[in-house]
Order: sequence, then structure tokens, then C-alpha cells
Amino acid sequence: MKFAAMTADVSGFAIHEARRRHQRKPMLAAILIIGSVLVAGCQTANNTESMIRVERAQGSEENIASLSSVIASNPSDPEAYNVRGSAYGRAGEFRRAVADFDQAIQLNPRFYQAYANRALVQRNLGNQEAALADYNASLQINPSYDVAYIGRGNLYRQAGQLDAAFNDFNRAVQLDTTDPRAYHNRGLIYQARKQHAQAIEDFSTAISLSPSSPEPYNGRGISYAAQGDDENAFSDFNTAINLNGKLAESWANQALIYERRGDKAKAQKSYSHALQLDPKYEPARAGLARVKAMS
Repeated sequence: MKFAAMTADVSGFAIHEARRRHQRKPMLAAILIIGSVLVAGCQTANNTESMIRVERAQGSEENIASLSSVIASNPSDPEAYNVRGSAYGRAGEFRRAVADFDQAIQLNPRFYQAYANRALVQRNLGNQEAALADYNASLQINPSYDVAYIGRGNLYRQAGQLDAAFNDFNRAVQLDTTDPRAYHNRGLIYQARKQHAQAIEDFSTAISLSPSSPEPYNGRGISYAAQGDDENAFSDFNTAINLNGKLAESWANQALIYERRGDKAKAQKSYSHALQLDPKYEPARAGLARVKAMS
């Protein structure tokens, strides 16, 4: 039986210091095998972890045009390029974003937020070494910049370097970050290490910081299930569905609880719904086949 972990990376651009700790994240799918409870919560099933959620108001053509007017009036202002680069990044125009961050850094070589922003875009372009170099540069300028630790931690986690990733997420937490990514992603590593009590604590903190995000509910539910607490797991998976009913992972997780309860009809319905949302989602496909075989 397989639970699906929502291992999202809440990726956000740092525009202003006061806002940098409240960015949201998209998700990345991973598979958790629960029988003897083998957890693979830090494995990426696709490249969605490194995708940036488009925030239409900030990545719209109108907003970019307005920012371009600001730059035309203030061509020596690095912050203007950083803000427009962030807007380009949210709109998926990554190469234009890189060009703006390049300009911001040229104008202010100690602009550590711009280095971290460029690193995020480099990740999306698949330039992992360049991304790592930019995160390192950001932290060399400001060793207390939580956003860069979280971004670099995600880079390490994507590369399978879980100890290095854990250290970066832990450092962000030690810096009293209010960014839920630090807790959520550290929780995923605890989960992979089968340290479910610690994982549940981190997911709960992530939920308190971002109560409308379904990902930490899925993560916490998986750790509850790993501990044999199906009631709390089921509650968390249902909450994830209520927050966003379009995630195949949440429905597949709910289905597995039904399956463990012996309710094959409801399990089949939830697995089928998960496959409608994502026909390639393997845990749902395998679960549906398993339930049908028992009928």
C-alpha cells in the first residue's frame, strides 16, 4: 500500500525584507510506502517541486509594464530590477528574470535577496550548480538569511543530500523563521528517517503558519498513519481535500485509509477520483487495481 506525500516546496521570491517570510509553495509528489512503513518522502516524482506558482497580480503583463516604467525612470535602482525580475519569474519568463537579477546584482553586488531570487530561477532552468553558487553567495553576504537556507535546502533535498538539506532547514528554524517551508521540509526529512513524532510536530508548525495549505496536512497525515493513528490521518487527508480538491495525492491518501478500514467501495471511488485528476499517478493506479482484485 502506498501513501502519497505532498512534498511541496513553497517557493517564493524575496522582494522586500518584510514580506519575504510569507511566500506560498507549489507541490511535489513523492511516494510513501506504508506496510512496515517504509517512507520515501523526499523522493521527487516529477519536477513540480521546482515550479513557481504564478501569482497573476504580480506576474501580469500590466504589472510588468508598470515595473518597466519604474525602471525607465530609475535605471540605476537595483530594487526595481529585483522586483521586475520576481514578476517575470512568477510569470514563468525565467530568462528575462535572470537578466533583471543580473542587473540588480551588477548595480549592487551585495544584494543578497537578488542572489537568492536568481538561484530560484536557475533551479527552474535546470542550472543546479549556478543555483547553488547563488545561494552560497547570498549566505556569504547575509549568513542570517532564512530564505536562502530554505532554498538551498530544497536544492540539496532534490539532489538526495538529505543531511545537508536537514542542516539548512534546521538553520532556518534556529533563525526563528516564520516561513512554513522550513518546518514542512524538515518534517519530510524526519519522516524519511521514520522519526514520525518529530515530523508531526514540524508539520503542525507548518500548518499553524500556513493553515490554508493542504501539503502539511498530507504530510502529517502520513506520519499519523505510520504510527497507526488512522483517525487523525483520515482527518488530515480530508482537510487537505477540503482545502484543495484537485490534488490526486490527497484523494489517494484518503482512499488508502478506506482500504485499510475494509471499505472497498469508498476506496475504489477515491482512487478513481485521484486518477481522474492525474491519470499517471502511480499510487492511485496501484491502489485501484489492488481494491478491484479484492472485490
